[in-house]
Amino acid sequence: MQIFLISFLGLFLEMLLIRWIGTEIRIFAYLQNSILVACFLGLGIGCLTSRKPASLRRSLMSLGLLIILMSVPVTRSLFAKTSELLSVIGDPVIWYNVTSNNLSQTLFFVVLGLALSYFILTTVTNIFVPIGRKLGRLMSDHPRTIWAYSINIAGSLVGTQAFVLLSSLYQPPVTWFAMVAFLYTFFLTWTGLNRLINVALLAIIVFAPLFTGPATGFIQTIWSPYQKLAVRTTTDSEPGQYVITVNNVGYQSIIDSTNSPVFSQYDLPLLLHPNPKSFLIVGAGAGNDAAAAARRKVASITAVEIDPGVISLGRSYHPQKPYDSPTVRIVNDDARAFFSSATQKYDIISFGLLDSHTTTSMTNARLDHYVYTQESLARARSLLAEGGVLVLSFEAQKPYITNRMAKVLRDTFGQSPIVFRIPPGPYGWGGIMFISGNLSTAYKQIAGNPHLSAYIASLQKEYPLTISQDSQVATDDWPYIYLDQPRIPTLYLLLIALFLIILARTCLHWQVTGLFSQWDRSHWHFFFLGAAFLLLEVQNISKASVALGNTWQVNAIIVSSVLIMILLANLTVAKFPKLSLNLLYSLLITICLSLYFVDLASFAHLPYLTKAVIVGALTTMPMFFSGIIFIRSFSPISAKDTALGANLIGALVGALLQSITFLIGIKALLLIVAFFYILSWLHYPTVKST
Repeated sequence: MQIFLISFLGLFLEMLLIRWIGTEIRIFAYLQNSILVACFLGLGIGCLTSRKPASLRRSLMSLGLLIILMSVPVTRSLFAKTSELLSVIGDPVIWYNVTSNNLSQTLFFVVLGLALSYFILTTVTNIFVPIGRKLGRLMSDHPRTIWAYSINIAGSLVGTQAFVLLSSLYQPPVTWFAMVAFLYTFFLTWTGLNRLINVALLAIIVFAPLFTGPATGFIQTIWSPYQKLAVRTTTDSEPGQYVITVNNVGYQSIIDSTNSPVFSQYDLPLLLHPNPKSFLIVGAGAGNDAAAAARRKVASITAVEIDPGVISLGRSYHPQKPYDSPTVRIVNDDARAFFSSATQKYDIISFGLLDSHTTTSMTNARLDHYVYTQESLARARSLLAEGGVLVLSFEAQKPYITNRMAKVLRDTFGQSPIVFRIPPGPYGWGGIMFISGNLSTAYKQIAGNPHLSAYIASLQKEYPLTISQDSQVATDDWPYIYLDQPRIPTLYLLLIALFLIILARTCLHWQVTGLFSQWDRSHWHFFFLGAAFLLLEVQNISKASVALGNTWQVNAIIVSSVLIMILLANLTVAKFPKLSLNLLYSLLITICLSLYFVDLASFAHLPYLTKAVIVGALTTMPMFFSGIIFIRSFSPISAKDTALGANLIGALVGALLQSITFLIGIKALLLIVAFFYILSWLHYPTVKST
């Protein structure tokens, strides 16, 4: 039971910190992988030193310190500045970044931002070392290895699903931390003075997060499955009646443009078609685009929005109540997934200001990356009715982003799009608008509307844009729209260097000796298995997103499926303990190399259940064989704690290595995965029994 509970605690707490820290310190919403790496480092070092003291109070104290610092206004504000400090680097682009033309100032910002990041990541590592020590000791001492490892995976699976369930129920952090506090109680000493200290620490864990909400003046705060959303009334300088913030910064305004004396950016797409009867909005947000279409009596309006929390706020606060209109069909889904399954043709397809403030925890891809790829735009084109127009609005913060959008539209539709910048004003936050699709229809509508023609001409004159064709188009294999070219961003390189420092500090602080230098072939075997497994999971989530969507449900299902495949692998080894290792490795490596040539997007048109089964089978099949190999080699090893630690350190390295996808693309990860599996094969332990 203790193995189950410690595994439950570890996975639940890992997912909690990835999400919570990314909310309060925005830079970690873009770099969720860094929190994951810190968790792996703590667990790995803990397993490697499992015979040293394993009091979980040290873990609880580190967690309590982190929560207190994130609850006190002064320190919370300081840590929140980490996002702005590191955004000065400029790659990849994050929202609400700062710029500096002064080298000394830039260096100061970067050093201070890295110092604050060092503290956060070190604290997270310290939280997980005692958990790793407890897990390593329990696993090593258990007489039935396969059963113990199965319980470990089952606890991780339940921990994953528990956090997913709480997120789906819009539960705030106080509920998450209450669950964590409950799980800690099973591993604390409750005699004498210990009882008082433990109660005090647990009280901090549960109640301090109540003070990390939005500042005074917000009307409502909800925690959707993706992010923290809060609503406040607008100031005199802001458009609309309400502003929705995400992760404590402005996200979108709720605007009533009924009486707009000028062309609202939400009305413009509807003026580009002579008689729009069907209108598709992806990135529909709180309903501004849908309200404009309903006001113009469009018969069929489809509004696609990935975040159910945003839809809920639109229903509650939009003065025109567009989501209550009988002509509006709301689809809570990822835009790319909707493109894959849609069959209706549309007169106008409008990409709202669809941009993301977060990534998934296992990948470098933001939620919106796959919406703007060449393959995605080609699918959107197939949904246009005859004479249909596609309008894409985007706040391009860098010229190369404007060039990238213009180029992918030109390549997709065979004509350069109409492009102009809309300034922020009382009826919208502005952005760059690209008009594509059937440009004959659009040009005819513009020419027939003198006011519209003059307005667009004035924007092109007042806000000139120079469009070049030198930007690389985003594809499903390289979807990084916020990066200028294939390369590892400077920020990621700095974080890798920072983790090397954190690793050295952690080894010194937690009395680790002989890391790497005293490892034998069995340690390296588990290390390479861990690195390959993590990269394979990144590959799975990235590629499955193309076919199934990038929603929280899909990501949760994939992670859970991986854990289930490990359980099946354990069952297989229990029933068939003498399977040929050479055959298993051959099949595993062959499958990885074969998947390199399989385009999962080709299954996207199939019915959802069918493609889910096919994509799920293809992505998790290597996990099954990898799981069999792991438990076959793990069972006879005497020092199971250090083997598990080496495996987790390998997963840490794999998590750091995934940044190479910025340079080589996502598909090529499979070649690296196959290489690591070959290395694990070459280092297979020679130990036959305990």
